[in-house]
Amino acid sequence: MKAFVDPELCIGCTQCAGLCPEVYQMEGTLAVAIPGDIPPDQVPLAVDAANACPVSAIRVE
Repeated sequence: MKAFVDPELCIGCTQCAGLCPEVYQMEGTLAVAIPGDIPPDQVPLAVDAANACPVSAIRVE
C-alpha cells in the first residue's frame, strides 16, 4: 500500500504527521507521505491518519 497527500488540498494541520510520523511528515507547511510502500506494521495507523484528515487530502491505496 502507498499513501499520497494532495498538496492542493492539504491545509497543514499536522494531524496525519502526529498520528503516524513514520508515514507522514511535514515539509514546510504541508504534509507529505513517504515514497514507496507503507511498512506493513504502519498500514493501520496510516489509514487512521488518512481518515482523520479534515479536508480528505490523503488517499491510501
